[in-house]
Amino acid sequence: MIIFGTKGYLYQLAILTLVCGSCGNPSAHTLRKRVTKFTLFFVPLFPISTKYATQCTFCGAEQKLTREQADQLQAQAAGGPGAQTYGQPQQQPYRS
Repeated sequence: MIIFGTKGYLYQLAILTLVCGSCGNPSAHTLRKRVTKFTLFFVPLFPISTKYATQCTFCGAEQKLTREQADQLQAQAAGGPGAQTYGQPQQQPYRS
């Protein structure tokens, strides 16, 4: 008898302040990574699928992302190069 199946894992990669595409409010969004792994005798062996998404904490809307977009957002959250916040216009400093 062989027991096999899948198990899902959810990782929170970052929390970003973005303008929501659904409700239009500037609010915190969680960047999440969802990994589904193949299990054999309840032991996770290897990943079957990996998906990335952001979720608005104001309205709960979820937007799916590609791996490249998720990597870019995670780099921006860490303050890496090109640290303009994704989804918002770049703010110019006030000049008199």
